[in-house]
Amino acid sequence: MFERFFRERECKRLKDPKYQALYDGHPDELVSFDCETTSLNVKEAEIISIGAVKIRGNTVLTSESFYVLVKPEGMMEATNVTIHGLRPKDLSNGIPVETAIEQFLDFVGGRPLVGYYLEYDVAMVNKFLKPMLGIQLPQKQIEVSSIYYRQEMKKKYYDTYVDMRMAPMIKKLKIPDLPRHDALNDSINVALMYLALMAREKK
Repeated sequence: MFERFFRERECKRLKDPKYQALYDGHPDELVSFDCETTSLNVKEAEIISIGAVKIRGNTVLTSESFYVLVKPEGMMEATNVTIHGLRPKDLSNGIPVETAIEQFLDFVGGRPLVGYYLEYDVAMVNKFLKPMLGIQLPQKQIEVSSIYYRQEMKKKYYDTYVDMRMAPMIKKLKIPDLPRHDALNDSINVALMYLALMAREKK
């Protein structure tokens, strides 16, 4: 009930009615997404790329993927460049972050969002979305690390360590591991993780 109240209140704050579809939900599809940023500090960071892919049933729809490069206004931290490999010159033809957010919203619609440590990526999008439309991302959010942790703890004692890093999780789930720290590859990795986790739920 509280979630419904929150969604209705947020919907009233929407500045542009063309995005009403964000509140409509979707019966059989989800979207896995990831952002690469200039920093891990949400207050200081800028988005430099967004990747997303749709999930329908037990299929990752790589033919229906989304990827944009964003031209940041500030300086990138050198340590982050070594992680995601995107240099300032690589982003020189990137689009403005507001345009990237609009395109991302058009791609997602009301589909639930799936992610790995999704809270950070959602916070980064909300940082720019709130001034633009007066709302935060209203879609249902599904965190794969939480599902994984819950499943692993069913097999262990409560003082047992569960490795929540992506690489060990992918290895344990026995799925392909695309090169990480690329927004689209990471979104596909997470989509595959989600499907593997859902398959384990049925066993």
